[in-house]
Amino acid sequence: MITLSYALLGLLARQPLSGYDLAQYMKKRVAPMWSALPSQIYPELARLEKQGMVTYRVVEQQDHRPDKKVYEITETGREALRRWVIEPTPVAAVRDEFVLKAYSLWLAEPEQAIPHFREQERLHRQQQAQHEETLERLQREWRTALEQKDSPLFGSSLALHYGIAYERSYADWCQWAINELERHRSTPEEES
Repeated sequence: MITLSYALLGLLARQPLSGYDLAQYMKKRVAPMWSALPSQIYPELARLEKQGMVTYRVVEQQDHRPDKKVYEITETGREALRRWVIEPTPVAAVRDEFVLKAYSLWLAEPEQAIPHFREQERLHRQQQAQHEETLERLQREWRTALEQKDSPLFGSSLALHYGIAYERSYADWCQWAINELERHRSTPEEES
């Protein structure tokens, strides 16, 4: 199975969801760790259903909307997810276009690059704040459940702590790069 399969099983292990709901959860809850488009999710759900990892029930909709399928993880799917969670994981290859651009930044003038680093820093600080807000809300609402290792909330807490640290680190790196670029800016006297 592919990693997306396990991401979907991880969401379904928490609660039954429709394909639409899974796409929304992937966008809102899982995106800091893994992303997927709806066009990837629906075929994967069909594969998981064929493999006996999930089942679905059809829920009739009101207002002439089409019926929707609500998926549930099966015991086979839950067991596959349990095994996958404890398998060794290779170090992930990072694919970050902004860092790749930074690798060749020596070709640009610092004045051209600084605004881009400022924007990236802003975006990562914003994402960090969103993760912190979510974690604070979960701590208020669920208190010690976030510390219980057999609770889905424990996994959410682990992922949010990672997201906060990642975003803080990325934003700090951007700030360091801005400082370095500003140190190397050409002054009006140097240009004449």
